[in-house]
Amino acid sequence: MNLLPTPRIESAQRVVQADPQAIFDLLADPAMHSAIDGSGTVRQAAPGNPARLSKGARFGMNMRTKAPYKVTNTVVEFDEPRRIAWRHVAGHRWRYLLDPVAGGTLVREEWDPTYVRWAYPLLSALGFPRRVCTDMPQTLERLAEHFAGES
Repeated sequence: MNLLPTPRIESAQRVVQADPQAIFDLLADPAMHSAIDGSGTVRQAAPGNPARLSKGARFGMNMRTKAPYKVTNTVVEFDEPRRIAWRHVAGHRWRYLLDPVAGGTLVREEWDPTYVRWAYPLLSALGFPRRVCTDMPQTLERLAEHFAGES
């Protein structure tokens, strides 16, 4: 009998008025992550990051929830300009899927904890996935606003 809760991928999506390559380029630049973060926790890219992400690249972010902390992520999915995902130190993934549609790109952001069943109870106790369900639409809004300013 399995007593652990079953992890579920949480997601949000919206159309952004930009082509997939422009959005992918922004997502592949760790220095831009704080500009679009809807959670308010990503402060800035850590020194020494690659200028552009690629599969297997490691990058650090300076974060703050109630206190400052740092995370290191590893890019685990990279299919330019359609998909990019990085694995957090705890093992869960942040993924962006980009599909061209009339008027721009359908951007789907996913928080995927299915790779960390052992940590899912801890992540749930810390407010995930409830918190990401609120934060992802805000991130997508900021992403859309970023490109709206370029029109």
